[in-house]
Amino acid sequence: MDTAAAARPAGVFDWTNVVLRPINPLTVCFLVGLACGAVTPCSADPVSTEPTKEACEAAVQQTRFLAAALPADDLSRYFAERDLHQAMVEAGNGEFDDCMEAAARATDEIKERRHTLQPGEKLKVLQSNE
Repeated sequence: MDTAAAARPAGVFDWTNVVLRPINPLTVCFLVGLACGAVTPCSADPVSTEPTKEACEAAVQQTRFLAAALPADDLSRYFAERDLHQAMVEAGNGEFDDCMEAAARATDEIKERRHTLQPGEKLKVLQSNE
C-alpha cells in the first residue's frame, strides 16, 4: 500500500498521480463558450421594441384624422371606427401591441376602401334594443 495514501486523511484526493488526457477541440469550444457566458451574461436588449401607450394613442389619433376625411355614411369609415374603438379598448387593457394592430387594420381599411355600398344601398346598424 502507498505510504503517502496511508498518511493522508480520509476523503482527500492525491492529484500528483493524475494524468490529464489531451483536450479535444469540442471541449475547448465548450470551455470558451462557458467563459464568454460568464464574462457577458445574457441581458435584455436596452432598446425596447414594445409599443407604448403614447405610440398607440398617436396611431389612433392619426387614423381618426384619416377616417374623418371620409363621408359619415361611408362603410369603410364605419369599419375603421370599429377597429379604432377596439384599439382604445386594448390600450385601456395595457395591450399596446394589440392596440397598434387594430389601428393598422383601421388605416388599411381607410386606405384600401375594402367595404363600399352600391348606389341606393344604406348601412343599417342595429341598436342594442333591436
